[in-house]
Amino acid sequence: MNITNFLVKLFGDKKSRDLKAYRPLVQAALDMYPKMQALSNDELRARVQEIRKSIADKAAPLREQIAKIKEQIPTTEIQDRAPLFQQMDKLEKEILDILEVALDEVRAEVFAIVKSTAERFTNNTEIRVKATDFDRELATKHDFVSIDGDTAVYQNHWIAGGNDMQWAMVHFDVQLFGGTVLHQGKIAEMFTGEGKTLTATLPVFLNALTGNGVHVVTVNDYLAKRDSEWMGPIYMFHGLSVDCIDKHQPNSESRRQAYLADITFGTNNEFGFDYLRDNMAQDPADLVQRKHNYAIVDEVDSVLIDDARTPLIISGPVPKGDDQMYEQYQPLVERLVTVQRSLATQYLAEAKKLIAEGTAEGDKQKTTNGFLSLFRSFKALPKNKALIKYLSEPGIKAGLLATEEIYMENNNRRMPEAVEPLYFVVEEKQNSVDLTDKGNDWLASQVNDNALFVLPDIAGMMSQIESDTTLDDEARLQKKDEVYADYAIKSERVHTLQQLLKAYTMFNLNDEYVIQDGEIKIVDEQTGRIMEGRRWSDGLHQAVEAKEHVKVQAATQTYATITLQNYFRMYHKLSGMTGTAVTEAGEFWDIYKLDVVEVPTNRDVIRQDNNDRIYKTQREKYKAVIEEVEKMRNCGRPVLVGTTSVEISEMLSKMLSMRKIPHQVLNAKLHQKEADIVALAGRSTDGLGTVTIATNMAGRGTDIKLSPEVKAAGGLAIIGTERHESRRVDRQLRGRSGRQGDPGSSVFYVSLEDKLMRLFASERIARVMDKLGFQEGEMIEHSMITRSIENAQKKVEENNFGVRKRLLEYDDVMNKQRTVIYEKRRHALMGERLGMDIADMIWDRVCHIMESRDFQNCREQFLEILAMEFPLTKDRYDSGNMDEMAEEVYQKAMERFKQKCHIISTNAHKAVTMIVENPDQMPRYENIMVPVIDGRRVYQVSCNIKEAYESGSQAVVTAFHKSLILHTIDDAWKENLRLLDELKHSVHNASYEQKDPLLIYKLESVKYFDQMVNKINDRVVSVLMRAQVPELQIRQAEAPQAPRQQERLQESRSGIDEGMRQAANHDTREQQPVQPIRRENLPGRNDLCPCGSGKKFKHCHGRNL
Repeated sequence: MNITNFLVKLFGDKKSRDLKAYRPLVQAALDMYPKMQALSNDELRARVQEIRKSIADKAAPLREQIAKIKEQIPTTEIQDRAPLFQQMDKLEKEILDILEVALDEVRAEVFAIVKSTAERFTNNTEIRVKATDFDRELATKHDFVSIDGDTAVYQNHWIAGGNDMQWAMVHFDVQLFGGTVLHQGKIAEMFTGEGKTLTATLPVFLNALTGNGVHVVTVNDYLAKRDSEWMGPIYMFHGLSVDCIDKHQPNSESRRQAYLADITFGTNNEFGFDYLRDNMAQDPADLVQRKHNYAIVDEVDSVLIDDARTPLIISGPVPKGDDQMYEQYQPLVERLVTVQRSLATQYLAEAKKLIAEGTAEGDKQKTTNGFLSLFRSFKALPKNKALIKYLSEPGIKAGLLATEEIYMENNNRRMPEAVEPLYFVVEEKQNSVDLTDKGNDWLASQVNDNALFVLPDIAGMMSQIESDTTLDDEARLQKKDEVYADYAIKSERVHTLQQLLKAYTMFNLNDEYVIQDGEIKIVDEQTGRIMEGRRWSDGLHQAVEAKEHVKVQAATQTYATITLQNYFRMYHKLSGMTGTAVTEAGEFWDIYKLDVVEVPTNRDVIRQDNNDRIYKTQREKYKAVIEEVEKMRNCGRPVLVGTTSVEISEMLSKMLSMRKIPHQVLNAKLHQKEADIVALAGRSTDGLGTVTIATNMAGRGTDIKLSPEVKAAGGLAIIGTERHESRRVDRQLRGRSGRQGDPGSSVFYVSLEDKLMRLFASERIARVMDKLGFQEGEMIEHSMITRSIENAQKKVEENNFGVRKRLLEYDDVMNKQRTVIYEKRRHALMGERLGMDIADMIWDRVCHIMESRDFQNCREQFLEILAMEFPLTKDRYDSGNMDEMAEEVYQKAMERFKQKCHIISTNAHKAVTMIVENPDQMPRYENIMVPVIDGRRVYQVSCNIKEAYESGSQAVVTAFHKSLILHTIDDAWKENLRLLDELKHSVHNASYEQKDPLLIYKLESVKYFDQMVNKINDRVVSVLMRAQVPELQIRQAEAPQAPRQQERLQESRSGIDEGMRQAANHDTREQQPVQPIRRENLPGRNDLCPCGSGKKFKHCHGRNL
């Protein structure tokens, strides 16, 4: 017995320890259940309201303290407000802690209430309760509620996901277990078919009682809409509001209301994009989200691991965005790839000949030369199908690996000798392509310019310029600028070539991407779904577009961006559920601090998981797959065939069609259709099982239910056509069979030509098959081989984790800056802390100027930035204490600022008073446009005239400050994002100098951030200290139109940033097919309102329709 097994036997494994810890918590809910069953329907609903009130009462004293502090803020000097805001923030955190304790106290009772509610809907076709205002409101929107006098009648069936669903579910004990895990902010791993959607109702209901909002996050819009409609009535029965953001247009009032609901469903992308849009808003009324309180992420591995690798980006066009080199150099790269392909084919033919002759004649030198040629063919084009087929022959793969080891010795010292004849080298594992000297020479001969694609030695050239004594300072500076400009152009050119080479050698049509409507659409390697709206970065997408001769989209600039990893880490509490998280438990803990708890199954899993079946070639493997499908089908068992790409799905479909086997190929573009097909995948017709071809993770969230005859025949047969890089994707496919104790089986068919096997696992297996003398068509099947493949998968998972962690480290640098900028922006937008931030800016400028210790420079800087004379004499400045002088100068600057604000409000108020107090002589206006000038620009500030009059035109001053700061922050942040994008591309060259690119990125990004902050402070303070209102000409400001304009501040010379406004208003929801127009089931305008008020619908709840 090894030490690990001994410790597990002594202390138990994590699964058993978790089970022991959660059993008493589940039992507490079960003990409360009979008490809840004894209550009437009205008493049950009343108890929920009592619990809501008791939870709110726990936090009431602290909320009263916050309200008192807010009352003190207007009467407190601007520079003295910081401690008040800090105290408010501290109290807000304390409230969250108190609410968590309160929820833990009522958890068992609330879980029992939810279970009892589910039981009542299961056992009764209708439930009658005393009608509340909330019930009456529901009756006008939903057909499962009707009003009969003072009684509300709830039906137990309703439309969900387009189907009429009858409620017939009551929580199992294991679902109470899972619900407790989710409430504690952990990941509940539950097998497919264990009812994760129903499990989530427990923590969702409990946490919604605080009124702070609960977000239920799904992987696609179909599941978000379906689950909100399916589970919604259980919540609504107890007065909790439910909505789904994917039903509403971005930036709309209806989406804002969806976020105000107690429970909000939506897709991960839409939650993230709404966060970015909120941080581009120009008015508080434009905001849709509230504070991030609690989120439950369904299929958490897909959202927080697969999708988290691609950042969410809101972008817009850049000047000269069409000025790119991809189409210009595409023909040149295509010719280069053709030349390399010819060379690779030549080397492969030479390798076959030499290896065959060397083996037959016993000539080791010939064999060695043959494997060198094979190695060169492999380095030239590793995805060459002829090469892959040859590598599956006995001894060939092993010989190639032995040759590779020879040239990789001593840190790749001999590798240049091996790759010297090639034009470029493809590293499939590193996902990179590098030109060789021969490739550079070929390119130079094609364009008749030896230096066109060669990056200059910029360090050497700078050294030469510095040491050139014939140059004066101006000439030296000009020379440096010329060198930098030449380097930038050549760097862009080389980058374009590398991306085009990568597009040609590593990205294949109908595998990594498809072409639809003249556009390149990325196919998600994990799910096989098309990723609408996503684009590869670093110009790779444009390179693929140029390769496929579709329109190359213009380059864009980033307006706002965040990774899903950093978005979901903003929640006060985060939890998730899936059937396939335990293999990534380490990553969940490292990045999100989320613990994975395995929830036991309600019934034992009796599915038979067979060992992998290994074949030499893909042709043999697919032939065996078709034979297995036919065999299972004839036994009356339905078959789900899992594939990893569109191309393989289509090929298998053709093979089945040739044998006249009816089947369904899952179209992953339409999630609703996908769910419908998967739901029918467990049937049989006339004794023959249904055959469905699908991607490994298709139809997540939809259970495959078996008919009685299928269960008798042996259940659903899962056939995987390839091992995926990730074990959890294979576990997801296996989990489709054997739900809730159903019979079933699973098996994976693997060939040595599969990508995973080629890259990580085939050498040992190839040697075994060679030694045992396996012939074509024969397979190997053993548990040892299955474990070997799983070990290869672990290697890939570790590598992918490294890639994701690296991406997160880069995004963390930006995230720290994003947090600071978005916080300042929110302060300006809401206005509450605006004065404090302005005071901080003035203090920062005062300190920054005085740090120079140069009296003359201080005078000049004060005039330039603060528009005032430096208030200290030279003698005082030279001899005084710096801290005391800074405080004195700051107070003088604040006095100046307050005077400016007073003058602006006084002058603006003259016009405001004239308009309001002379209604007969002046037209009746709603808004007023006040021009504010700083000597360079005219800023048109829009303000509500009533607010301006009641505040003595202080509202005009506040509107000006808000608009100025928002506009300045947006311009500076947009430029900073552009610089960070460029920096991320350029720092990778640091690795050639033995430097860490991430460290360089961190150091340089800090410099950029400091420069941006100084630029913002200089600009804002300079304008504020010069601002004044000229003689006013009264005219009405244009009323805001819908959708609300994204700019409240207009500069007379530049106007609104139209690209940013359009980017923020872009609809990021998944594109749906055009559906026929359906009239909602609403009463006629003159019919009685369903709420039971007795009024006509048009005079009651139909008033605004």
